[in-house]
Amino acid sequence: MNLKTKFQWRLTPASSALSAAAVTKATAAVLTALTFSPAFAQTYNVEPNHTYPSFEAGHFGISVWRGKFNKTSGSVTLDRAGKGGTVDISIDPASINFGHAKMEEHARTKDWFNVEQFPKITYKGKISQWNGDAPAAVEGEMTLLGVTRPLNLTIHSFKCIPHPMLKREVCGADASGSFKRSDFGMKYGLPAHGDDMKVAIQIEAIKAD
Repeated sequence: MNLKTKFQWRLTPASSALSAAAVTKATAAVLTALTFSPAFAQTYNVEPNHTYPSFEAGHFGISVWRGKFNKTSGSVTLDRAGKGGTVDISIDPASINFGHAKMEEHARTKDWFNVEQFPKITYKGKISQWNGDAPAAVEGEMTLLGVTRPLNLTIHSFKCIPHPMLKREVCGADASGSFKRSDFGMKYGLPAHGDDMKVAIQIEAIKAD
């Protein structure tokens, strides 16, 4: 055996060990990336005919105004295994519905939702708590009148079933939260019209193909 052959033979086992270690490390990295990849989250598209964000606020301290928005779009992702998920919602403020035409007309003006300048209300968040297999809370941010502020939601109920007609999974939830409208620059009528606003959201979303 010449020196060259002997030298190569001594290097081969070490090189193989290093290669095996590198492969093992790379494989672990890939598996970890896949485990936490958004690809493992399932996407559900908001069903607009069964989703109505609503709100309420005091009126001169003697009654409570309630209204809802008729047009909502967006999506929700659920990562049941990793206990995660996201919420991405867009609301058309011009679709506000009080059941009173004059109130709705006023609500669309600069005094309130200023729908011409700000045609969307958005909410983006991450599911922050789970109760068993069901999401229980969302930490997120709402953008209203061009201002973005934190808005956290509590999920009171959540259920998924096979959709009887579409033959796909549909999930529904009921959630609530609260904020001060003045934090978003909506100050008309304060303090006679209440600053504290409660939000209630009924939502249904259908699993994407």
